[in-house]
Amino acid sequence: MNILLTNLHYIYIIFIFIIIIAMAFKRDISLICIIGIFILGIFATNSIPKSVMGIFNSFVYATKELMPTIFIISIITAMSNVMVVVGINKELVSPFKKIMKSYWMCYWIIGIIMMALSWFFWPSPAVALIGALFLPIAKKVGLPPIGAAVAMNLFGHGIALSSDFIIQAAPKLTADAAGIKVSSVISASIPLTIIMGAVTTITAFYMLRRDMKNGNIDMSFQKEEMIMEREKNTIVIPRFLRKLLTILTIAIFLSDIVLMYIFKLQGGDATALIGGTAVFILSLISIIAYRKRCLEKITSHIVDGLIFGFKIFGIVIPIAAFFYLGDSAFTEIFGKVLPASSNGIVNDLGVAFSNIAPANPLLASGTLTAVGAITGLDGSGFSGIPLVGSIAKLFSTAIGGGVSTLTAMGQIAGIWVGGGTIIPWAVIPVAAICKVNPFELAKRNLIPVIIGLVVTTIFASFLI
Repeated sequence: MNILLTNLHYIYIIFIFIIIIAMAFKRDISLICIIGIFILGIFATNSIPKSVMGIFNSFVYATKELMPTIFIISIITAMSNVMVVVGINKELVSPFKKIMKSYWMCYWIIGIIMMALSWFFWPSPAVALIGALFLPIAKKVGLPPIGAAVAMNLFGHGIALSSDFIIQAAPKLTADAAGIKVSSVISASIPLTIIMGAVTTITAFYMLRRDMKNGNIDMSFQKEEMIMEREKNTIVIPRFLRKLLTILTIAIFLSDIVLMYIFKLQGGDATALIGGTAVFILSLISIIAYRKRCLEKITSHIVDGLIFGFKIFGIVIPIAAFFYLGDSAFTEIFGKVLPASSNGIVNDLGVAFSNIAPANPLLASGTLTAVGAITGLDGSGFSGIPLVGSIAKLFSTAIGGGVSTLTAMGQIAGIWVGGGTIIPWAVIPVAAICKVNPFELAKRNLIPVIIGLVVTTIFASFLI
């Protein structure tokens, strides 16, 4: 599989390294991404005006791709705000107080429930549900929001999404490309998923606990949030009515889960159902709480939610705009200037890397991990995994077997990196719900995920 690399490929990879270095020094990378888009545009179009236009158009493209996530976060935030106002958040916390008595128990319970929901409905709608129900509890037992975010991220966007045992979208893509059965990929991914999941979540928890003990995680903002919540709680309604609304809210969201299962609603459809439900709950609680002022207050809460959503996503749009150029966005924005054989800059780089790697079980496994990670840089997690399947087939032929294990390894690497645990804009749904910095969350995930990939890659080489 030969790929012709052009100046555009080399410019893209150079800017990737510059971005990584800048992030290592804790510097903002928006300007670097904007410059990267402009220079790619210059080399693609040989036109300064078109390159300048490309910056704006790439921003529009990124916003369009992120818009469903922006809206679900905004609506959930609006709903959460009105729940705080009437005290429903406190009612939601009370049943779980007897179970979640410590921050470490909260970490694992949030993660396991997130994983279970994500297997059935994917992480996006699960984030909204878990955030609304369990974040108030996490605050009560001393688990910092960054800890809850790490648990939701690693268990949901990591373990559940990379294995995808129930919906099977990921294994089908990789299996089709590798020319094997979906069941073969799923079977091969089970031990790898267990190793990857155990190593990353335990490592992340150890680092979180260490930093909490050493005082490296600032807990003061948590107290300020609680004070703000008490100040917001200005609408007094009868306790029985508050309990009734709490039960109704839980029942409605549980009915959403049932509907998702019955009608096989996944991904965007599942997110839309959760979003619509949140609007309904927001409206119902506002009507009961505000009465004559409900019309204005509903609008006010929605606007506040949208302000929060766009404030969170605003810093990420320039970054996402650059990385989306690694996939099909490049052709849409700058035209068909890549070679006819190209599958996108990121995928081309993945193929080029695999061509120079020698063939033996350990290096083959390492190559599939590297290719999966490279293709995950576009932030989707899924766009590059068909390529992973194709490369796994090539390596299995060279070493005489192991196609299922290689395919599963590449799939796990691609989705863990690009599906929502490391790439900053991919972690935004969790970061926004937990009200933490997405770059801080990505940085905290980085070491556990790298350690997990190394250990799982070595383990995979013994299974080939």
